[in-house]
Amino acid sequence: MAYVIAEPCIGTKDKSCVDVCPVDCIHGGENDEQMFINPDDCINCGACEAVCPVTAIFEESMLPAEWESYLDKNRVYFEN
Repeated sequence: MAYVIAEPCIGTKDKSCVDVCPVDCIHGGENDEQMFINPDDCINCGACEAVCPVTAIFEESMLPAEWESYLDKNRVYFEN
């Protein structure tokens, strides 16, 4: 199980999460509208969730139903 970045990150991209991630699994390019968590590299430590200023990061099992599409959005980002 991994953490997922959802809609509240769009337009914010605070990047506090990147600084605290011990495995460097959070990425997002300058042209991306949000940050993304690589589900294959995430160690489920929760450090990113605690520092997100817009509450955009959720443990996969706690992701609100209206943002379930972000599971695939995060996964697909790393398939390219």
